[in-house]
Amino acid sequence: QVQLVESGGGLVQAGGSLRVSCAASGYRFSTYAMAWFRQAPGKEREFVAAITRSGDRTLYADSVKGRFTISRDNAKNTVYLQMNNLKPEDTAVYYCAATANSWALVTGTARRPSEYNSWGQGTQVTVSS
Repeated sequence: QVQLVESGGGLVQAGGSLRVSCAASGYRFSTYAMAWFRQAPGKEREFVAAITRSGDRTLYADSVKGRFTISRDNAKNTVYLQMNNLKPEDTAVYYCAATANSWALVTGTARRPSEYNSWGQGTQVTVSS
């Protein structure tokens, strides 16, 4: 049974940095592509970033490109999202997700929530102005 547990959220001032983590268990982590999504109150869940199984390719939403970095450590079964130069509009609950589709980043389906069948419970990130 796939289990994803996010951590590292919190309150930070605009311009600050934060790193959130997602620890995976219950499956062979290195065989799944991983992604981060976020959802603000009253808004739909939106794609943030994705990474291939090996970590050799990444994909970002335009709104975070150049500020956020997704990475993974397959030895630790963990995926990370380093967030720099945070803005108030980055405030949301951040979720990690897993897909067994190794082509998700190539085809672009990695941007769609429907691509993923395993989700964490989320971690709150709040950016104050």
